[in-house]
Amino acid sequence: MNVTERFLKYVSFDTQSDESSETVPSTAKQKLLGAYLVEEMQAMGIADARMDEFGYVYGSVPGDPSLPAIGLIAHMDTSPDCSGADIKARIEAYNGGDICLNAGKDIWLRAADYPALQNHVGKHLIVTDGTTLLGADDKAGVAEIMAAAEILLKQQGRHATLKIGFTPDEEIGSGADHFDIPGFAADYAYTADGGPIGEIEYENFNAAGAKVTFRGLNIHPGSAKDKMVNSQLIAMEYNALLPVHQRPDATAGYEGFLHLTDMHGEVERTELRYIIRDHDLDKFREKKALMAEAAAFLNRKYGEGTVELAVKDSYFNMKKCIEPCMYVVDRAKRAMAAVGMTPVEVPIRGGTDGARLSYEGLPCPNLCTGGDNYHGRFEFIPVEDMEKCVEMLVEILSSAE
Repeated sequence: MNVTERFLKYVSFDTQSDESSETVPSTAKQKLLGAYLVEEMQAMGIADARMDEFGYVYGSVPGDPSLPAIGLIAHMDTSPDCSGADIKARIEAYNGGDICLNAGKDIWLRAADYPALQNHVGKHLIVTDGTTLLGADDKAGVAEIMAAAEILLKQQGRHATLKIGFTPDEEIGSGADHFDIPGFAADYAYTADGGPIGEIEYENFNAAGAKVTFRGLNIHPGSAKDKMVNSQLIAMEYNALLPVHQRPDATAGYEGFLHLTDMHGEVERTELRYIIRDHDLDKFREKKALMAEAAAFLNRKYGEGTVELAVKDSYFNMKKCIEPCMYVVDRAKRAMAAVGMTPVEVPIRGGTDGARLSYEGLPCPNLCTGGDNYHGRFEFIPVEDMEKCVEMLVEILSSAE
């Protein structure tokens, strides 16, 4: 199979992760794709292909032992933000303008809304029917690594040793929790989990998740005067205390944000969930402190215990871990240039498994996979860009350094 055929096969697996789950992986269906990948690797000749009890898939392509062992990592799960079930993917020859994704439901991928489309005129775009995400984040990375591994196998060891790792639960911040770094045995690695071709990333957000619980008192509305405490209204008041200029829709580049991701409530109990992001560690801490101050203010106003804030750090900016070993970045940039890409260093407005792995001793910058509009119904990826990313991965492993 070529990279496109692989990708279309992989997106047929529904692998959404679930942040409310307490199992590992968070959804058992991720293991279905994992088992399929193990079978495919074994059929290709990767003798040590395996999946562990946590749903992590590993394998290796032996190479020149005098060269460093290089890992390529991608995640199998898709975002909980949009349905990943029954994905109807198709290839669209793109000649410019808008794309009708679903005539029956009048769903269009419009160039005015997504200007990046203009960069792909003349290419073949893989799109959905506008009712689900596509899953290029990160099944494109999985497909590109698998295609690169098949090419390397034909080189009969005339390359660096490739270590393959596919993780579950990256989208909920748990992808590196049970990653077996010693068993992986790579000198350094790359996550194939980025966007447009040419991008290489080794700066990411410091990240945390926050759950804010509000408690009230329900009284029959006919006799509620001076008695009812509506937790939903207190939750609205809390959100109003947070700065509007620090929302995702008001930030770009290195600017961080506080993002309300979901809410559930009734009079007696309401819950808001946020993600907290900033590249700068001090500003990251300031954002967490601001949320704590807002909770304390409302507890003073309505009584202690009205608002409960729970914050959990997810990952930190990998930049300080990568800077001492920039040769890892340089190798990728040379490979990009060798296959006709223009390398561009950009900060990740998000995170990858590589951030956690870098902190745990495995330097792991992030590489492009070619996709765009991740986590939503208008996600797409050009066939030609996936093919170019495969060339890049092969070149990284084939370089004689």
